[in-house]
Amino acid sequence: MTKDDIPDEILVERVRALRKDAEAGGYILNPDDEFVRRLVKGICVNEKRYGYAACPCRLATGRRDEDRDIICPCDYRDADLEEHGACYCALYVSPAVAAGERSLSSIPERRPPRKNRARSVSIQGERVVLSLPVWRCRVCGYLCARETPPLVCPICKVSQDRFERFL
Repeated sequence: MTKDDIPDEILVERVRALRKDAEAGGYILNPDDEFVRRLVKGICVNEKRYGYAACPCRLATGRRDEDRDIICPCDYRDADLEEHGACYCALYVSPAVAAGERSLSSIPERRPPRKNRARSVSIQGERVVLSLPVWRCRVCGYLCARETPPLVCPICKVSQDRFERFL
């Protein structure tokens, strides 16, 4: 057994928990169970290596602050789902892909080069560095920093069109 081996019982539990969380948030995991298992194994390996669940399809630096945008589910998931029917690694898929009504194709990398990831704004007179826009759910007030608002609010379950740009 190598240091990157993940026991079967841990993989089974992680896949089960991920499916449950995805469903609770209005998302769908890829219907290919073996594919999902391999991706989850990669997430678990990254978690052992770095201490956080970095996307297995991207190169992590090992510095959480620099990799925060690629911790699964990554900041780019919703935009990829909306435009391509799946996230970059295809762990999450759209209902059309899950039903076999849409096929998967190559998904371009959305992650900006490292030097372009942050911007500075003033909040209550203090300079704050933001790497992504902040979105607010107009129903429950949930805030999130990402390229686009989530497809479904994880708190009150309203759709993406109920979000507004906050910062």
